[in-house]
Amino acid sequence: MSTTIAAISTALSPAGISVIRISGDDAIQIADKVFRSDKKSLREMPGYTCAFGGAFHHDRKIDEVIASVFRAPHSYTGEDVVELSCHGGVAVTREILRLIYSAGAVPAAAGEFTKRAFLNGKLNLIEAESVMSIISADSAEQARAAVDIKDRHLSRRINAVKASLLHTAAHLNAWADYPEEDIPEVTPDAICASLTAAENDLRAILKGYDDGKLLGEGVNTVIIGKPNVGKSTLMNLLSGYDKSIVTSIPGTTRDVIEERINLGGFRLNLIDTAGIRETADEIERIGVDRARQKLSAASLIICVFDSSQPQDIEDEAVLSLLNEAVPAIAIYNKSDLGITHKPNGTLFRSTFTISAKNSSESEREAFITGLEQALSAIFMGDERYDTASALVYNERQRSLTERALTAVNHAYEATVRGETLDAVTIAIEDAIELLCELTGERVTDEVVDKVFHNFCVGK
Repeated sequence: MSTTIAAISTALSPAGISVIRISGDDAIQIADKVFRSDKKSLREMPGYTCAFGGAFHHDRKIDEVIASVFRAPHSYTGEDVVELSCHGGVAVTREILRLIYSAGAVPAAAGEFTKRAFLNGKLNLIEAESVMSIISADSAEQARAAVDIKDRHLSRRINAVKASLLHTAAHLNAWADYPEEDIPEVTPDAICASLTAAENDLRAILKGYDDGKLLGEGVNTVIIGKPNVGKSTLMNLLSGYDKSIVTSIPGTTRDVIEERINLGGFRLNLIDTAGIRETADEIERIGVDRARQKLSAASLIICVFDSSQPQDIEDEAVLSLLNEAVPAIAIYNKSDLGITHKPNGTLFRSTFTISAKNSSESEREAFITGLEQALSAIFMGDERYDTASALVYNERQRSLTERALTAVNHAYEATVRGETLDAVTIAIEDAIELLCELTGERVTDEVVDKVFHNFCVGK
């Protein structure tokens, strides 16, 4: 980290402002070669202060700039940092960045600012991963979960388990190595009690993985129903544009059509499927088979019915596909043609009646509001989906937590079987090592590089 790095930290597109970040031992001196102010140089400024001036190439002013100075170790990276905020023109931003490179900085690699923050002890590895989750979040619940992780919620729980295991391991080692000292004897009951508490804590943390995955990847929402009930029209209404082809001919949708939307703070991965029915048409039958496959991975099902027609055998075939483990919402469409099909209140979390095609603006707004409330009730009011417990956010974290749990279980079983204290201690120390790798206290360069590989340049 002897070099001073620089990159554009905002999106490279026309905007109100752009921010260029410089970090390293020479950050202030390099920025001072580009930035000029009538009042003082950046070298004279204390940390957490700003100055108004301009970016200059020799005597030519490129743009007006605000320079923000952060001095080590009180900065994002833990190094001296200068952030230059200029007008958000692409050409202007690039020219200022080129001047900074000419003054001695080198281009930052993807995620290098956050990587330096980790290496300088400003963030642990879990918190560093959450930074990318915050950046990539496109729903309110995603962002909230990522911020919770950034605020050390997961780190505190992992550290508490680790501290308990360290205490047990230290007691075991001290009692075994210094028998002449007045150290309380370590009893199997005390060891088992400590390991049981650790096991319960790790299981609780792992329980949030599915919820965290759902937040990170979105809610796979499959729209099903028999042909010509208005699934594609509903898809277009929710998407806000004509994503699916709509005709009066049954069986128009023959393949899976997908769209990602944000509804009530939740990211829904909408999947419009072929109408469920028995058919001799080979292409349509393939579409029906794909619809059934998508249902197997669904986290939410939206069943669409024609409210103007009585329930028939094809509707019953759709109902037979519902799974109690997957919440379902019923949409009784074509209400403008009359209501003959009565809502079934026992199979669905919520039911709605609407004309997706001919409803008024106010009716559509009320429908969307109702859907948002239904999603909140399903995913935030349900014990199986608790955003506060959605802590383990990616596969690296899940794998290490699960392996640590396995090591704790091995230690418990060794204690119950009456094995030597050395065997118990080794298993406990294995768990501690895995938890240290999880937070990044003991981790290889290869793992660190992999974590930051998917970061954007400038972060």
